[in-house]
Amino acid sequence: MIKFHSIFCQMLNLFPRYQFDTAVIAHKADRHARGIGCWDQFVAMLFCHLAKAQSLREITGGMASQESFLYHLGTKLMKRSSLAYANAHRPWQLYQTVFYQMLSRCTALQKGHKFRFKNKLLSIDASVIDLCATVFNWAKFVKTKGAVKLHMALDHDGYLPCYAHITTGKVHEVNIARQRTWPSGTILTFDRGFLDFAWFSSLIIQGVWFVTRPKANLAYRVLQTRTPPQNRSILKDQVIELTDSYSSRKCPYPLRLIEALDPKTGESILLLTNHLDFGASTISDIYKDRWQIEILFRNLKQHLKIKTFVGTSANALHIQIWTALIAYLLLWYMKIKSRFNWSMSNLVALVRMNLFSRRDLWAWLSDPFPKPMPKSHSLPLFNFIN
Repeated sequence: MIKFHSIFCQMLNLFPRYQFDTAVIAHKADRHARGIGCWDQFVAMLFCHLAKAQSLREITGGMASQESFLYHLGTKLMKRSSLAYANAHRPWQLYQTVFYQMLSRCTALQKGHKFRFKNKLLSIDASVIDLCATVFNWAKFVKTKGAVKLHMALDHDGYLPCYAHITTGKVHEVNIARQRTWPSGTILTFDRGFLDFAWFSSLIIQGVWFVTRPKANLAYRVLQTRTPPQNRSILKDQVIELTDSYSSRKCPYPLRLIEALDPKTGESILLLTNHLDFGASTISDIYKDRWQIEILFRNLKQHLKIKTFVGTSANALHIQIWTALIAYLLLWYMKIKSRFNWSMSNLVALVRMNLFSRRDLWAWLSDPFPKPMPKSHSLPLFNFIN
């Protein structure tokens, strides 16, 4: 009879130890370590997200209840105080490196986006995570409230998160966007919170296309009016130049203003882009697909533990968010590799229920609900009546 390690053990095998240990050495993360190593901490934090443990006590207690499996996970029993100390003092940059190691493995499975053009399509956005100002006093946002902000980029080739940056809630998302450079030919889509005409100019100079929404008081002059396509819910397609003294000085390039109608709600929205060649309906569909990054944030907050935290220091918070992102990539990898049509919510729930069951991971992922045996193969019923 073939015996398998636990589902959790097989998931951890997707992280080659030599790569993890190389990252530990590069960041000197195990230097002066006491009690537990970085791998022990990593296993514990992944268990936190996958088992939805609510506290350090639940993490250590939950793993202690499965002590017979810990040897195969490459870890050991740990004290709550040891895990708390590791989260507060081990460099969070280690898990940022592990995230990008896993990302490179996931990127090999990307199949391309749904559009006909070959350009790389990315959505960028940021999401605020509320904190208690009295507990997380280093992350004060307003007088009685604390917050951190998770800045992310979503690659539409498989809807894979490809970049993340964590700041306090006071840092505006456009300030982080200015620090990034993108390959020429990339198409960026983002909401009106990123409206910055000086940044738009830098994107145009880099050869980067963007699709966004303008503010209602945008001042412009129409250079050309184009005939909108028939039966494509496009009401207006114009080439414009900015006329406001500030915006025209910061962005002296021709732009394109498109008005599209949402057939579901009947509402019209204005779209602003520097791409003058794509069809107006394609520009509209690009912006509609931006909703996928909102789905990413929703999945992270609903299915992984990044709304409440098991540590109060900035370092512990960074570690918890980065390990949540690693767990998301791990689940994405499993979802893509399986032959079953998983939704992320179902996959997370069933992995949680089967975390320490002994079965073949890939066989289970491809056939999670096996059919019952035919009646002819069922065990015989015994009559105990004399």
